[in-house]
Amino acid sequence: MEFVGIIIQTILSYLVLNPIFLLCRKQSLIKHVKCLPPISHYVWGKQLQPGPGFFVLNGIPGLEAAHTWIALPFCFMYITAVLGNCGLIYLISHEEALHRPMYYFLALLSFTDVTLCTTTVPNMLCIFWFNLKEIHFNACLAQMFFVHMLTGMESGVLMLMALDRYVAICHPLRYSTILTNPVITKAGLATFLRGVLLILPFTFLTKRLPYCRSNFIPHTYCDHMSVAKVSCGNFKVNAIYGLLAALLIGGFDMFCISVSYTMILRAVVSLSSADARHKAFSTCTSHICAIVITYVPALFTIFTHRFGGQSIPHHVHILIANLYLMLPPTLNPIVYGVKTKQIQEGVIKLFFKEKDVLVMK
Repeated sequence: MEFVGIIIQTILSYLVLNPIFLLCRKQSLIKHVKCLPPISHYVWGKQLQPGPGFFVLNGIPGLEAAHTWIALPFCFMYITAVLGNCGLIYLISHEEALHRPMYYFLALLSFTDVTLCTTTVPNMLCIFWFNLKEIHFNACLAQMFFVHMLTGMESGVLMLMALDRYVAICHPLRYSTILTNPVITKAGLATFLRGVLLILPFTFLTKRLPYCRSNFIPHTYCDHMSVAKVSCGNFKVNAIYGLLAALLIGGFDMFCISVSYTMILRAVVSLSSADARHKAFSTCTSHICAIVITYVPALFTIFTHRFGGQSIPHHVHILIANLYLMLPPTLNPIVYGVKTKQIQEGVIKLFFKEKDVLVMK
């Protein structure tokens, strides 16, 4: 038995001490050991994948104590946006007087707006109120895609609405022959496909990045550059392509809008009647308001995110980015409801029609 005990001790000593002696003598092995992931990267003996399983959205850094109160105006804006935009879509679909190209584009804008804020606000409210900050990696990529794609689509619809105003004012006699239903359908589909094709590479460029430092995102939703900056790899390609996509979508749309309104201004100024000039301008005021509401926060977000550096506090970036997604869906139905006489008449007609039906019942 003593002999067996000696053999067992010898084997154990060999198995335990030999690797230690070998490591002490071989510096290359020590380097390999140092490169191994920590124990926390192993679960039941299996190494985890280098990409994160989930991200943690921190909300608005520096204002965590006020998250509960910050959520209240965002919740109110979201409810207003959903009710206003869904109401506009319902009104345009049920009132024959509103079955015109301008209102078709407005319905498309309302659909884009309500979908855009729905992709972010419910999750944002869960972060603020219930501290539910975790989001799966693929869900984060999906949210990032829809946010940027719908933002690009919103810009495209505003551009189409500017072209609609140009045709209506500069070529009124050919308006119905130029903007036919097939043309409107193709224009809307082209705007959608442009957004999908230009934004889809965001997901692949972001997914290829290595994430080995942290999975905490200092934001309320998955923004392209916010996710890319969490990685420990080189995200210069992401930054360049993001700026290129912004120029191809926003730059092209703003150029078309500028040209359209330049032509409109020339046509309106040439009118002899002051009443005709006022009427022509009044048809464009609601659209101009929508452009300002959409593009001013968007441009601020894009350029300060890339060139602002440390001059602007980070929580200001996050608040402006949230307003950039929330202001257009909230204010567009109000602006068009106040400024557009046909929509006001449609609301009154629909309201009293429903009231008469209830009285008859």
